[in-house]
Amino acid sequence: MDSSSIMIWSVLFGGIGIGFFLYGKKQGAIVPLCTGLALFIFPYFMTSVLMLLVVGIILIAIPYFIRL
Repeated sequence: MDSSSIMIWSVLFGGIGIGFFLYGKKQGAIVPLCTGLALFIFPYFMTSVLMLLVVGIILIAIPYFIRL
């Protein structure tokens, strides 16, 4: 169950990351661009579902709070 959950959450965060990346690239905004890049790279380094969720939610919230 653990590896399938990690796979599903990784695909979800990767999809959101690609959306942030494309938005940041099109708008020229560095925060969504870097956040999107981080969102589709970080799941490769997570071994726990809980840590994957915590880091993913924090990364998704970063563009909302940091506007440059």
